[in-house]
Amino acid sequence: MAKECLECGEKIVGRIDKKFCSDGCRNAYNNNVNKDNKNLIRNTNNRLRKNYRILEALNPEQKTKTSRAKLIEAGFDFNYFTSIYTTKVGTVYYFVYDQGYLPIENGYYALVKRES
Repeated sequence: MAKECLECGEKIVGRIDKKFCSDGCRNAYNNNVNKDNKNLIRNTNNRLRKNYRILEALNPEQKTKTSRAKLIEAGFDFNYFTSIYTTKVGTVYYFVYDQGYLPIENGYYALVKRES
């Protein structure tokens, strides 16, 4: 019994466990399977990457202070971060990978870099 390609339906020649007739069909099939989540994931990663670049640019000395206005002007999106760190005294830091920010008084933020 001949197997058929999962993407185009053509007869498969070769190994018994082969599912596709070519690399093109394999790529097309996997792209179709993964496309539902692809835009959400790509857009989220792009926003995280942009936030990271902004924090990195504003914090060259590993620790500094900046205003909320400056972050927003640069395009920073406060809805996207990778982790939250709460200290023993209850101070909450938001991190985008190893770049972090801490809301402080009067619309200012302390920017920090987490040590590896």
